[in-house]
Amino acid sequence: MQLFSWDTVKREQLNPKFWRRLVTGEKAMLAQIFLGKGFVVPTHQHESEQISYIVNGALKFNLEGKEIVVRSGEVLVIPSNVPHSAEALEDTLDFDIFSPIRQDWLDGTDAYLRK
Repeated sequence: MQLFSWDTVKREQLNPKFWRRLVTGEKAMLAQIFLGKGFVVPTHQHESEQISYIVNGALKFNLEGKEIVVRSGEVLVIPSNVPHSAEALEDTLDFDIFSPIRQDWLDGTDAYLRK
């Protein structure tokens, strides 16, 4: 068992409009993410199933040929290996759950977020 406080989890600033904090277990990862208004997460895909919960703000996702706006209090489930992108319509704080763990986020090979 492990107990964390977000205030003590290292904040990783990837670029001026994107930061995250990560907590991992054996099979899942929880990420607290901030995206500044206008930040675009380029189209990508990953083995991990992703569950995104928007705490504050709004993200416009593009996946499976559809645009979906997810707002404060809403949750989006993105299946494994589905290409997707997102744009922050406002300053946005969200929590993403990934299973399995995003190894590219742990080893820094997630160049698409670091531009």
